[in-house]
Parts: sequence; structure tokens; C-alpha cells
Amino acid sequence: MSHAFVIEPLLFFEFDSEDEQLEKCREWGLLSDKATRTKNYVYKGNGLNETVSIVGFVDKMTAVIEFENKQRHCIHPSFLKEMQAASYGLKSAARAENDDDPAASADEAAVLADEAAVLMDEPSSTEGAEAPEAASSIEVSEAAASIADSQAAASSSAVSSPSAAEAAEAAEPAKPKAKKGKAKLELPEEKVKMVATVQEFTTVPNHFSDTDDEVVIYEAVRIEGPEELELGTAWSSHSNTLKKLELAIGDTISFEAKVAAKKLTKHPVPYKINNPSKLQKLES
Repeated sequence: MSHAFVIEPLLFFEFDSEDEQLEKCREWGLLSDKATRTKNYVYKGNGLNETVSIVGFVDKMTAVIEFENKQRHCIHPSFLKEMQAASYGLKSAARAENDDDPAASADEAAVLADEAAVLMDEPSSTEGAEAPEAASSIEVSEAAASIADSQAAASSSAVSSPSAAEAAEAAEPAKPKAKKGKAKLELPEEKVKMVATVQEFTTVPNHFSDTDDEVVIYEAVRIEGPEELELGTAWSSHSNTLKKLELAIGDTISFEAKVAAKKLTKHPVPYKINNPSKLQKLES
């Protein structure tokens, strides 16, 4: 069963390893500095009291959690930390025992309002204290807007009359779909095997950090398999995993990764390679 309240991340950084997850949770204050193992957390609110796991992050102040039904949700780490208190949400849980109690629905709406306020760095409407400071997230805003657009479209479709559309469909034979050109490539959603050649090492500004992000720009990027797809240029973060290969300009590598249509800041590079794994340097 899906949760209607979730704010799904359009793009986010998935943890490559448990060490990376540990480091981020310590940074957020979700684990002590001496912790050596990760743990699951409990999401309380919107009628739920469910174990979730932290699978990645959108930015320094927006964590991505995964529910048992595999849905992913953006949440401020401080708000998730508050939910771990034994006393959190007891009043809402008591009211929610009666499904017909309007107060229960009001409490659930209040929890969602609090969560959204923390993510968007606005004061909570249900608490006197100010919400923890949060960095604004373009990805989270886009995700919320996308959900709102989908709901508005569904509502509009429900009130419109289907008779005109059915009449037009009966009168006009079905037309074959036009093939997509290179400008609108249909990218795979799952991880795929890829080959790319290093074109450049550079940096881009990071508005949430005092230092710039290191990135790698690739050329001759292609997806291998039965339906081979040429992407041209793409980019990825210059992660510690990549640095171990000691890459140089002109090196060709193979790997498995997800690819998304995300332009590199101040560079004409249209695609981003996310979480490359099974990296191998190929001989020239």
C-alpha cells in the first residue's frame, strides 16, 4: 500500500557503502561519533509507526528514507531524530484509534505540515518553537510541485466528460507514435552497463559547502547491451571510489550505473552518472 503523503526525491545521492551512511548519520546527529554500525529508525506520523532506513540524501539538510513498501521520502534529519523519542506522537496515536474522530485527521495533517515546514525552512504551524534551520532544496521543491501537478491533473480528469474523447477516438484511426529523436532520449530507470572516456576534471560551486565539488566529465559515453544507446557527454562526482582508479584524461572505463537527465552547472553536459560501481579501467 502506497503512502500518499510522501515527497519522493527526483534525484538524490544514494549511499555507496555503509561507511558513507555512517559518516552522514554522524554529521546529522543521528548517530554518536563512536557508533560503528548503522541502524533503522522509526517514522511516526500520518497514521504510521513504521521502521524505515536511510538510503541517501538530496543535500546536506535533506535525508532520503525508505519505507517497508520501498517508497522513498524526503525528510529533515532533525525531524527524523525527534521521531525517535518514546514520547513523540503519543497524543496523536491515542486519537487515531478512532477512525471517525476528526481530531485524528487533524493531527496527521499537523505532522505533515511540521515535516514540510522543516524541509522548506519555514516555522511550524503547530509548535511554538522555530523549526530547525534547513537549506533550501531544488530537488525537494520540484518533487513537491510534481506531486501537486499530478493531483491537479487527476482532479481535472475526474470532472471532465469522456464522451467527446471517445467520439474523437472512434472517428479517427489510431496513429503510430512518432519515434523520439536524440534530443529526447528515453533513459533507463535501472542500473545499466556503460562505457565512457575521461574528457576533463573540473569543479562546480556547492552552495551548501565552503568548498567546490570535484566532478569528472566524460565523452563517447554509451550504454551497452541489446539496445545500445549513445549519450555523447555526461558527468559524475569525482568520488573516492573513482579516485582509487587514478584516472587520467583519455582513460576509458566500464562500469554499472544509473543515468539521469541533469545538466552540469556552467557546462553543456546534459546527463549525470549516479553511483557507478564495478569500475574497470580498459586498455587503450
